Amino acid sequence: MSVSFHVADVTFNLKNKLKLKQFIAHQFKAKTQKNISLSVVLCSDEYLLNINKQFLQHDYFTDIITFPLEETPRKTTAEIYISLDRIWDNAQKQKVEFDEEFHRVLFHGIIHLAGFKDKTKSEREVMTKQEDIWLADFEKSS
Repeated sequence: MSVSFHVADVTFNLKNKLKLKQFIAHQFKAKTQKNISLSVVLCSDEYLLNINKQFLQHDYFTDIITFPLEETPRKTTAEIYISLDRIWDNAQKQKVEFDEEFHRVLFHGIIHLAGFKDKTKSEREVMTKQEDIWLADFEKSS
């Protein structure tokens, strides 16, 4: 199991990094019975927009892009890119703290890797419930 955080074109000091890494590894294993090898890249809107255009042919801002790279019976390897600009804007719009929105978006990407979808209304409801559970569990562990 390995979870790593990187910054691309932004300056950011992630709080509780070790606790977050351990939590992610534990939650993923509990959901999937697999280990996770995850690289999380924190970046700007422009950086993520370029990735969105290049790899997904989408010409719009987004808060997160998740790339599953390899799936074996025992391990999932993936990259997640998160726009801190979008997190900041989302937090203001939702009237929540930056950290809460950051964790929700991060957990959202990992929950996708665990097999959850969000294309339909019912799938989105299940996804949001999972995010809420993960947020509450992370708060309890803090």
